[in-house]
Order: sequence, then C-alpha cells, then structure tokens
Amino acid sequence: LYSSLPGLNLDGHDNCTYRRSGELEVQPDASFHVGDRANLIPWDETIVDLDVYPAPDLAIEVAYSSLGDDLGEKRLIYEEIGVQEYWVVDVQNVRLLAFSMIEQGSQRITRSRVLPGLDLNLLQAAFHRSRTTNHGQVTSWLLKEFQRAIAAASEL
Repeated sequence: LYSSLPGLNLDGHDNCTYRRSGELEVQPDASFHVGDRANLIPWDETIVDLDVYPAPDLAIEVAYSSLGDDLGEKRLIYEEIGVQEYWVVDVQNVRLLAFSMIEQGSQRITRSRVLPGLDLNLLQAAFHRSRTTNHGQVTSWLLKEFQRAIAAASEL
C-alpha cells in the first residue's frame, strides 16, 4: 500500500529462494526489489541466482517460532548477500525489528531507507491494532496514516 501512493516501483516475491552458487541460500517469507530494480526478476523465477540477479532490496521474515534464527544466522546471510534492509516480524511479542545493512553489518532502524519516508513505527502500531481490530479497519487506518506521511514529506 505504501509504495503505491507515491508511485514507487516495487516487485514482491513470497517464498522465493535466493542462491549464490555453492555458497549461500536463503528463503525469505517476502522479498522486494524497489525502484529501477523492480522489473529485473522474471515473475515466474522461484530460485533466484544471485550470480545473475541482484539480492532483494528488502527481505522480511515472519518469526513465530524462529526469532533466534531470524535475528542471528539469517540476518548474517542477508548482510552477506547484499540485502539493503531486513525486517523481522516478531509475532509472539507483537513487534517489528528492522535493520539497515551497512558494510556487511547491520543497524536497527525506525525509518525505512528502501521505502523513502516510511516510519516503521506506523507498521508497529498497525501490528498492535491488528490484535484487537479487524484487518479491514486496520488497513483503512494505516492507509490514511500513509497518505498523511506522504503529504507531509512532499511539503518539505
């Protein structure tokens, strides 16, 4: 929803495998190529060769029972393959942990660098609302918040 408001090019894949020959392989729950890279991966490509195509700009893991692995080993793999941003949705603790990858390391962020202007605290708030409010109402609220954020950013 957020990317559609400013017309940002975005291509998403779910349960896609990213593989570098003989070295690394990872399967994020969702991954996205953004901007000029949005049209690089063919839609039917389920195993993406990282020797041919770029790593996704954003990788997302939904952690219900895999939080330790997602924050540990998987995060290291995403750092190594060149993902720009990595989000872990911690289902049990109702929180979003987001990281920007820098120099084969990572740091926590609260504002997306891949989706310009997106305050990740809005996603955190929507996640909390989804525990007590139906998804239609949460989506409606979130869309209005996105519109406000984009309008405020365009005024700067």
